[in-house]
Amino acid sequence: MTSFLCLPSPSLTRPPVTHFQNRLCRFRVKCSYAEAGVIDESKSAPIDVVADVRSERVVVLGGSGFVGSAICKAAVTKGIEVVSLSRSGRTTYPGSWVDQVTWISGKSFPILKLSSYYVGDVFYANWDEVLVGATAVVSTIGGFGSDEQMRRINGEANVVAVGAAKDFGIPKFILTSVHDYNLPSFLLSSGYFTGKRKAESEVLSKYPNSGVVLRPGFIYGKRKVDGFEIPLDLIGEPLERILSATESFTKPLSSLPASDLLLAPPVSVDEFALAVINAIKDDDVFGIFTIEQIKEAAAKVEV
Repeated sequence: MTSFLCLPSPSLTRPPVTHFQNRLCRFRVKCSYAEAGVIDESKSAPIDVVADVRSERVVVLGGSGFVGSAICKAAVTKGIEVVSLSRSGRTTYPGSWVDQVTWISGKSFPILKLSSYYVGDVFYANWDEVLVGATAVVSTIGGFGSDEQMRRINGEANVVAVGAAKDFGIPKFILTSVHDYNLPSFLLSSGYFTGKRKAESEVLSKYPNSGVVLRPGFIYGKRKVDGFEIPLDLIGEPLERILSATESFTKPLSSLPASDLLLAPPVSVDEFALAVINAIKDDDVFGIFTIEQIKEAAAKVEV
């Protein structure tokens, strides 16, 4: 059975808005002056100056996975406080950055019954614990399975997360969605795509001026599955170079149905993570981002 996570919504109590407003830092400075040629021997009293300095705290849903781990790593590197909520808890990806992330495992929450079957890795999100103090939520939740399962994980789980973030006053929500590959409408009616588009609609509805939907195609990098490392970069990196070099020849073909299954440029997982960082840090970033726009957003973030 395909494993997936779902986020049923508990009763929510909105904490004071001040939890989620920009944090103010107080600085104490000593000021003095003297006219030219005059020695000022007085001791001036320090003056408290309040400066508006924002400290980001990001909650990454699915942060222990392939894409989620890359986002957590990039965020830590940029000095952002990170909380990850996922089925497995702590990631298996290596690096000193791992110790700087707060890892919360869904297994610590009760198992729930969904429809007519039980799902062993479903977790109950204690939003009071997870979302407090957050300035943004990034969702990498997604998966494959039956149409019903894909609608739940890609759609309903994300919808619940968006609603919880909004109720708790989180100012920004960033969703990892998917490129439509120029597929015909009957193929886009599958649970995978309909779930993703339902989640997109919820983000853009609840966060019209700050919600971000990223639509990548194939994301490559070194992906771990059941303890084994799959070097997707051996396929994705050369393919990206070939498509970039032949873009002038292949662009006329992009209008053909399903042509993007072959022609949509891949995106490296690190590049995608930088696009997310750009969305977190730039308050003017919102709306739907195509593959090309994802690459442009990533380029704006200093490595």
